[in-house]
Amino acid sequence: MTQNLSQFTNSHTLSDPEVTLQKTYGLLSLSFIPCAAGALLGMAFNPFAMLGGGWASVIVMMAFFYGMCFAIEKNRYNKTGVTLLMVFTFGMGLMLSPLLQYSANFSNGGGLVATAALMTAGIFFSMTTLARRLNFNTNALGRSLSMGVIVLMIGVVANLFFNIPALSLALAAVFVIVSSLIIMWQVRTVIEGGETSHISAALTIFISIYNIFSSLLRLLLAFAGSDD
Repeated sequence: MTQNLSQFTNSHTLSDPEVTLQKTYGLLSLSFIPCAAGALLGMAFNPFAMLGGGWASVIVMMAFFYGMCFAIEKNRYNKTGVTLLMVFTFGMGLMLSPLLQYSANFSNGGGLVATAALMTAGIFFSMTTLARRLNFNTNALGRSLSMGVIVLMIGVVANLFFNIPALSLALAAVFVIVSSLIIMWQVRTVIEGGETSHISAALTIFISIYNIFSSLLRLLLAFAGSDD
């Protein structure tokens, strides 16, 4: 594992955006290993039960998410950043486990998880292809996406108080759209040389893929789930 991680460090010495993009994809692929391990561990031991659920779990998850993102960005050009990214994806896997456990309550839950994964992969490859073929203003799109993320976060926080199922599904649908566009924007930014850290790029794309998968799974469970 140490040898695998070492090849993804010191991206600031690279001047070729294509090399940075390839290192981004490599690091992104590696990041799903601890994520899967975290999801399996979470399903087996349910660590969130110790927090009693509710606001305690929400606060811990938010602190972990934003704290780790800050730490990774502070180390975006060194080996520590890669290690922190692996820890982050493991933790995100743990956070995904309650949704996967909920899916297990449906007779077709396994199929829906697989469908969400395939749809997510399709979206990822489509967005990366469009990033190369379409001609768009990355700065303008980035500003629009930043505003979209802020609106989404406000919606998420509001729904924590009101707990409206329809709003939750609407937010999931918007998350799919916004996260898909973020993948396209991030890939194009790397290609244009606007992002020189493959660690930062991999972090952004991982979060987008994570949001797409979890949002699609929620939508599939809501509209196509069959109770046991």
